[in-house]
Formats: sequence, structure tokens, C-alpha cells
Amino acid sequence: MLIAQFSDTHIKIPGKLAYGRVDTAKMLQASVAHLAAMRPQPDLLLITGDLVDLGRPAEYEFLRSLLAPLQMPMLVIAGNHDERQALREAFADQAYFPASGFMHYDTGGRWPLRIIGLDTLVPMEGRGELCADRLDWLAQTLAAAPTQPTLVLMHHPPFLTGIAHMDALGLSGREAFAEIVRDHPQIQLILCGHLHRSIQTTVGGRPVLTCPSTAHQVALDLRPEAPSAFRMEPPGYMLHRWHGGQLVSHVVAVGDYAGPYPFFEPSGKLID
Repeated sequence: MLIAQFSDTHIKIPGKLAYGRVDTAKMLQASVAHLAAMRPQPDLLLITGDLVDLGRPAEYEFLRSLLAPLQMPMLVIAGNHDERQALREAFADQAYFPASGFMHYDTGGRWPLRIIGLDTLVPMEGRGELCADRLDWLAQTLAAAPTQPTLVLMHHPPFLTGIAHMDALGLSGREAFAEIVRDHPQIQLILCGHLHRSIQTTVGGRPVLTCPSTAHQVALDLRPEAPSAFRMEPPGYMLHRWHGGQLVSHVVAVGDYAGPYPFFEPSGKLID
């Protein structure tokens, strides 16, 4: 099974730029075109939050039009820039969100990997939260299939990064989350967004990855007094390959880069 992951697309209404300078729509179009040309095609696309910038229905409508060239199924989760009801309505045809309340879901046995989506959204705030109700749902859902290989999706990462302004918008309840996942070895990987960078660590003994943005990247500055800032580093997405009981993840840079060039001549001689 091949899974693509986009994150933090931050789509605005047509003609608007994020922060007055980032053409997130044009950059998403480039990622969509890149993914559509990939062979083999992924079986599934995940989008780990902040799909749009202000949570407006018109932004979600524009987002869906930008994603239209992709034919694979999609699973999305809410980020702090999203609005629950508008997101629910925009992806109503996907039929995996509950009709009301938190936007958790569990794909069960639909794919070789079971995929659990977690809602960490706190309306009108940048931070995330896993309250007692959300943590109880996760614990019960994991306990229902303790041997099925599982992927967990969430927007806010359950760890501190050292990037001060992003950690200030971090996730509460992460300690209790770590204890839950520690008890569930069927979790193969926890996938997150929010940080606009590729970062890896472990939480509760389980691997965690954050995905780069298809648009702007958060500036890597580990000084405690570092300002909130972004950089126009190469945008990207991730590919996750589940094969032979192992999950292998790749970061894909989107852009016009020279190559690929062969290492060897047709005769088999290394090119020097």
C-alpha cells in the first residue's frame, strides 16, 4: 500500500496570498501535478490539517477544485486554521466524519493499514488539545483491534520541537496520549502536520513524523527568543509505503530540479 501525505495547504479564496506573499494555491497545484504524475499512483491521500487558512466555505470549495485532478481516496483531519462544520460539509462525499462533535474516525479494515484520525482542534485558538473525552475515544478505539497494524493521524504533534513559537501553539494532553500509545504496539506510525517541517521522534515508544507544507516552511530557529517566522524553502509532501509488514516513509521535494541522471553507463560501468 502506498500512501501520500499533504499537510498545511492553507488555501485562501482565489486571488488571496497567505501572509501577503505566499501563493498557496499555486504551490498546491504544483504538488497535485507532481503527485498525479507519480508512478505507481498512491492508493490513498492523507491531508493532516490546516487545509484552508480561515475556515471559510469558499476556501474549502476552492481547495476541492485544486485537488480534483487526484483520483485516489482522501482522508483529511482538522487543523487549527480549519472550521469543523465547514470542513465536514466540504468533505461530506467522503462519508467518514461523524455527523456532529469531534471529527474522529476509524477506517477499520478498509485498507491493509487501519487509519485513525484524531481531532485536536480548539476553535479560535492556535493550540491543540486532547481532552479526556478525546483520549478515552482513542483508547477504546485502539483496544477494539489490538493486533491490526494502525496509523494515527493528528494535526498538532504530541511533542515539543524546540521551535519556541510553535511549541507555544502545541498540544495539551500529550503526556496522557503518550501513555495510551505506549500500551498499543499495533501503532506503526503517528503522522502530524502543524510544524511545516519534516521532523521525527518517538512518543510513548512509537515513531512520530511531521510533514512539510506544500507551501511555506516554518523557519528552523531553536533560540528561545526566536521570532515567529517562515521561509520559502522547497515545499513538499510525504510518501509512506506499507509492504511486508514494514512502513517506510519518504520526503518528496516539489520543484524543478535537474535530473535524474544515471549512475552507470549502459555497459554497467560507473560514470566518472
